[in-house]
Amino acid sequence: MRVATDVSHPLFARLAAFMASREDEVDRDHRRETLAGLRGRVIEIGSGSGPNFPHYPPEVTELVSVEPEANLRAKATEAAGAGSTPITVIDAIAERLPFEDASFDAAVAVLVLCSVPDQPAALAELHRVVKPGGELRFYEHVIGSSKRLATVQRAMAPALAKVFGGCRADRDTGTAIEAAGFKLESYRRFLSRTLTDAPAAPRILGIARRV
Repeated sequence: MRVATDVSHPLFARLAAFMASREDEVDRDHRRETLAGLRGRVIEIGSGSGPNFPHYPPEVTELVSVEPEANLRAKATEAAGAGSTPITVIDAIAERLPFEDASFDAAVAVLVLCSVPDQPAALAELHRVVKPGGELRFYEHVIGSSKRLATVQRAMAPALAKVFGGCRADRDTGTAIEAAGFKLESYRRFLSRTLTDAPAAPRILGIARRV
């Protein structure tokens, strides 16, 4: 199953894979928290090199991993064979998912909704492919609640997006999730305390329900 994507960020792909390999226990805890309790057939968009794969619970019967960047997709395919969860890695984009309506029990977006070119379209597609009552699990960079930090994020976003594969840490992703037809069920906002994460320190992590 393939949709032509023509997405290529080789330098960012190397950086993203390196950063994923150097994550500490706090980062891994955030991934585990995001995925805890999932079950059934799950779709994950923007899987990167597959850092989430080891943290899916055994109740997940099938994981479909969507990764449009060729270098990251190759690493994800390699990582997919290392665990017990059945994982299929495909070449597609979040804004155009090659699946039927209501074909997944849940969807996962981890540090990707900040970088998709068209966030509303990506969220609309997730809403379409998730069954009514199904979940969207998310852990994302977001705009800060502090006016000063938000101003800095907006000022730096265009330059950082060129370096970090289109990532814009100045998006109000929580509001966008609700606008797409999901109901925020439980979530928390926090600041990453790692200096290298600034100005992408504000995060949101939680569960939304497809209504």
